[in-house]
Formats: sequence, C-alpha cells, structure tokens
Amino acid sequence: MSFYWIKTHSLIKKLFSRYVWDFPNTENKVYLTFDDGPTPEITEWVLEQLERHNAKATFFCIGKNIEAYPSLFEKLINKKHTVGNHTFNHLNGWETTTDDYTANVSLCENSIEKYKNEISNSDSKIFRPPYGKIKPTQARNLKSQGYQIIMWDVLSADFDQTITEERCLKNVVSNIKPGSIIVFHDSAKAFKNLKYALPKVLDYVDKNGFKCEVIE
Repeated sequence: MSFYWIKTHSLIKKLFSRYVWDFPNTENKVYLTFDDGPTPEITEWVLEQLERHNAKATFFCIGKNIEAYPSLFEKLINKKHTVGNHTFNHLNGWETTTDDYTANVSLCENSIEKYKNEISNSDSKIFRPPYGKIKPTQARNLKSQGYQIIMWDVLSADFDQTITEERCLKNVVSNIKPGSIIVFHDSAKAFKNLKYALPKVLDYVDKNGFKCEVIE
C-alpha cells in the first residue's frame, strides 16, 4: 500500500503554501471534492446523494472522461456543482516533463471549456494534480495561467482497496472541520468504499451543522 496522509499536517501546508489546502471559515463550510470522473453510473449516484442533502461539491475531471461522457459532464454544471481540471490523462507530474504536463492540462481545459461555455457563467480555473504530485516548475506554469492549485485537508482514501469501508468513513468524520477540503473519487476503483462512506458522511455533515459548498 502506498504511503499517504489522511489529515494533511500543518507543516506541509506551510511548506507548500502556494497551494490551497483548506478554506478556514467561521460558517461551518466544508468542501467535498470528487476526482477522476465523470464515470457513468457512479457520478450519477454521487449526484443523487448530494441532491438528497442539498449539498454542493467540486468535481476534478479527467479530460478524456469529459470527452467520452460529455452529457454527464454537463449534468455536473447543470446541477450547480463546480468542475476543475485533473489533466487529460491523469498524469503523474513527478514522472512527466513540465512541457508535456502543461500541454496535457491545456488539453483538459479545452474539453472543459467546450462543454461548459453554454451553461456556466463561471470563469474560475481550478486544478488538482493527480496523486497530489506536481513539480514546482509545473505549478509555476499553471499559476501563471491563472489556476488555483487545490490540494486537500482530509483524504478519504476511498481508492485504497486494502482498507475497510468503515475505515474510509472514519478517515473523514474523525478529521473534518470548518474549511476542510475532503477528497473522494467518483471512479470504479473507489466505488466500494465510496458507496458506504459518502451517505454516512453527508448524514454526519447535516447532524453537525456543516454546509457543503463549491470551490470557486
């Protein structure tokens, strides 16, 4: 199993302060995010869960999935959620040249703009690096193009097929606080854990007075 942090340490946030790790606030706002979609059936299921709780979320989409399922991508926007860039091919920045990485992000942005222009008034540009792995040169290039680089405060680890569904749930509810950016994945690999944890996280959010908002 790969090593990862469930709760991002304050030292990491300080060392990499050019990235957005959370949005501290006094209004109990939290930020659910979903990576790697859109994925047929799974993304639709996520939308249904969010709607039941009047919750909004941010979806960091892979460009090739946008191209494969444009109507599902458009549904995210029609439902008033926010979409962000997650590269066209889910690239690992540490293993990719800066030029190739930047070009791949641009490909994804082209797909986002192609399908959202007619139905969205948002001009925000938000980006999450796959695996959280991005080189400083890549980050500088993207920031110079106006992107906010959105990381996370709480990782559900739903993608980790070696953990239990209960562990996935605990990863979130034990660490969530006002301003937290929480990562889930609307992907086939994550769905077993996601299907168990997300409804219970949304229940927890409601019972504890949190409000799920979009990242803009």
